[in-house]
Amino acid sequence: MYVLSGWEGLAHDSKLLNDSIIRRNGLKVTQGVKYHLQDFASQVNDPKNEKEFFNLHRAYLRNVIKKEFFNLHRAYLRNVIKKIFGTFKSRFTIFKSTPPFLFKTQVELVLACATLHNFLHKECHYDEFSIELVD
Repeated sequence: MYVLSGWEGLAHDSKLLNDSIIRRNGLKVTQGVKYHLQDFASQVNDPKNEKEFFNLHRAYLRNVIKKEFFNLHRAYLRNVIKKIFGTFKSRFTIFKSTPPFLFKTQVELVLACATLHNFLHKECHYDEFSIELVD
């Protein structure tokens, strides 16, 4: 997984992709990969119930042209990204509102929480982690 933090939400995806590729230890583009999936958060119009959406289109998929097939899968992957952000915000409640930290600290918090999330997911083998509050 590659996480690029430190950009505003309205930054154009081509700038984000270019920045992620030219950075030291940046994104590595694999030979043969034709598409990069990006999150256009302000333009996402995904159905609320993805299962129902894809069940309606299952029969249609057999006869769909490549472009429409790509767009359908892209919509599905955008929904996955949306769920990832939802999981991230629910697990680390500090991101539900604008944190009262300097921007540089916020960038580091995103990376630290992404690393912690991946570690817990890998080591605990499940998504729900009990949190004990300490006085």
